[in-house]
Amino acid sequence: MEGFGWILSIILGGIAGWIAEKLMGSDHSLVMNIILGIIGALLGNWLFRLLIGTTAGGAIGQLVVAVIGACILIWLGRVVRGRG
Repeated sequence: MEGFGWILSIILGGIAGWIAEKLMGSDHSLVMNIILGIIGALLGNWLFRLLIGTTAGGAIGQLVVAVIGACILIWLGRVVRGRG
């Protein structure tokens, strides 16, 4: 979440983690949702840059990227644990 302050990154990370949790049918704590959202944003931005050469701008764009990244992280966690 480039260009955002820590507070906005935590808030957007929490929202992104919560949306991903609902989309993937998971149940995580608030702290885990924030972690998933922030790391998901890093993963999503990296993937977008790798695949299309750019990433989404603005808070809404970064929220979408973070949700996609968080969903990938939840899926990867299920695969590693053998439930994917």
